[in-house]
Parts: sequence; C-alpha cells; structure tokens
Amino acid sequence: MNNPRHQFRHLLKNEPFIVSPGVYDGYSIRLVEAAGFKTACTSGAAVSNALLGIADIGVMGLSENVTHCRHLARSVSIPLTADADTGYGNPVNVYHTVQMFEEAGVAGINLEDQVSPKRCGHMPGKDVVSEAEMVKKIEAACLARRDDDFVIIARTDSLAIEGIEGAVKRARAYARAGADMLFPDAVRTEDDIKRLVDAAGIPVSINMGFGIRNRPTTPLIPLPRLKEIGVKRISLPRMLPAAAIHGMREALQVMQGVIASGVPADRPDLLVGIEDIMQLMGYEQMRAMEKRLTTLAD
Repeated sequence: MNNPRHQFRHLLKNEPFIVSPGVYDGYSIRLVEAAGFKTACTSGAAVSNALLGIADIGVMGLSENVTHCRHLARSVSIPLTADADTGYGNPVNVYHTVQMFEEAGVAGINLEDQVSPKRCGHMPGKDVVSEAEMVKKIEAACLARRDDDFVIIARTDSLAIEGIEGAVKRARAYARAGADMLFPDAVRTEDDIKRLVDAAGIPVSINMGFGIRNRPTTPLIPLPRLKEIGVKRISLPRMLPAAAIHGMREALQVMQGVIASGVPADRPDLLVGIEDIMQLMGYEQMRAMEKRLTTLAD
C-alpha cells in the first residue's frame, strides 16, 4: 500500500484512534516516521514560522506551502496531511489548491473557514467567512480531487465567534457538503468536543498541545478519554517545534558559556552524533545507490 492517500483512508477506516504529530521540516518528519507513528501532519504555523521567520498571519503563499509539503511527503513512506489554510482564495482558487496539493503527494488537506488573511487558531482577532461560502469551498475541493481517497478536512474556527451552537451548525453543513473529517480548532471544553463529535457524523480531529507549558485554549485531555468520546484523530502541531526550540536554546546557552570561559564543552546529553543524523537522513541508502549507479570507489 504505497499510495499515501490509500494509506490514510485505511487508517481512518481501520484504526480506532490516530495520533498525528505536527511536522515542519525534513528532520521532524523523518523522526516521526522513525518513532513508529503511522501518519503525520504539517503545522501551518510551524511551517510559516520556520520558513519565513514570522508569526502565522497568512503571509505564506500557496506555492511556498505546496513546494515545502512536496519535499516532506516524498521523504517518508507514511502519509502526510497538509495545512492549506483558507484554500488561498474563493472556491475556484480552492479547486486549484486541492489539485496542487494532491499532485504534491500529500494524503489530504485542512481547509479552514477563517477570512483571509488567516491567523493562528489560538490567536485573538479571528473572523470566519459565511457558512454558505465555506460550503462552496468544500464542494469545490471535493470536485477538484482526482482520487476520492484524498481527504478533505474541514477546519472551523467558528467557536470563538459563533459559540458552540454555531460550530455545531457548521459541522453538520460541512459534512453534508462532502468533508471527510471535521477539525474544530480552539475547542475550550470536553463537553464541546463531545457535542461536535455527535453532530458531525464524520471523523473528528482535535488539536492537542501535548507537553506544552502555558497551553493554548484547548485543555489537555487524556488520550483514552478523547478516544472514549469518539475523537478519531489528534494532531500535535506544537510538540516538535517547541521541543526543537528548547533544545536549540539550551545548546546556544552552553555555547555562550564556552565562549566566555574558553573551555571546550562536551555535551552528548544535548546533541546527537553525526552518525545519528546520517542514519536519520538515509546516508547509508544513498551510499549504496552511489555504489550501484556510479563509478565512485569505496
């Protein structure tokens, strides 16, 4: 089962609960695969932060996002779903956005109902398009995909603007329009998650800030409880970027001490060895291919 879209559909159909770490670069997605996770998802905020060095405020464009996701998807064998923000325009734009992401090799995309330019889901000042407009975007997405296994994940940020009643109404409308999964962002209570699961009639994905101090709006709920109330997938968009930032900050602080003292520091507790990087990135396989296909000596 090499087709990532078929792989992800198989997971949705057969796995009772899916944990999907958020990734943003080649190191993070290869680490997710090496750790044994069956799928990964891009964090739009993390990709925007890492590529552009700015906050997630809708500046990253379609071409940048698709190109980056193509590189990530081709570097692993597990299916990757991508964050396509608002679809980069109206329903006609969404049509082309879906085809570009499908061609990039990802298994599906998030489409959100924020107005453009969008904002990180846990930032204040969000607003959403009308329910009718988002329904048309979902219909366009379903029409555009060439493979019915390509998953359309309808994200709604409406809880912050319209409350739980508005979010429930949108959940039902998005499912009727053809969305394969509902992703309500910034859900504040377990009761709201349960209401949305019951209302949607399609699999529900929840963002969880696992391992993050000063968690954002969604509370940290035990995974068995999320599974019990019917959540199909959780995504962990901030875990790996936060871990990477923490590790890099620690290493840089140690280096500042080395500069000040002039004493070399050997800190294997902070750094992996070059052999670990080479193993993670497939140097051995690359070398075997060189031996087979080129005239390079051993």
